[in-house]
Amino acid sequence: MQDTIALSLAMLLCTAVLLAGCTGSPGPAGTSSPVTGTASGTAQAGWSLTTSPTDVMPANIAETVTVQEKVYDGTIPVIFNGGMAQNLVKAIEVTLYRSDGQIVTAAIGTNKGAEADLQGTKQTDRVVVYVTMMNGQSYKVADVLSPYTVH
Repeated sequence: MQDTIALSLAMLLCTAVLLAGCTGSPGPAGTSSPVTGTASGTAQAGWSLTTSPTDVMPANIAETVTVQEKVYDGTIPVIFNGGMAQNLVKAIEVTLYRSDGQIVTAAIGTNKGAEADLQGTKQTDRVVVYVTMMNGQSYKVADVLSPYTVH
């Protein structure tokens, strides 16, 4: 009986220690460095090279945008491919998160084949594309990393 109580207390203590370790707040990252900002020297909120999930557009209004492979000089071509409700597209905005900390935005025309060429770096950059419809609804249709590769 006494062994059962001791074993139960030991298991309870181990469980409490494990749970306490899982609920602590994370400390500061030891390898982080400050973001340098844009060419003007201002810090950019929201700068990140971490991609996140895109939105699923309803099938009846689905539009596609292609982020092409980075060119030898670091340029990233982004092309609007059109879709089922191309005439309902109000705007297409591309945001480039450069590996040097700068954020560059550009607009693409709403005609099929419209293109924006963004000047990236010769490192890995992130490209995020939003399509805004006439009703004001905005969809993130692309969020990709664009690595620099030498061919």
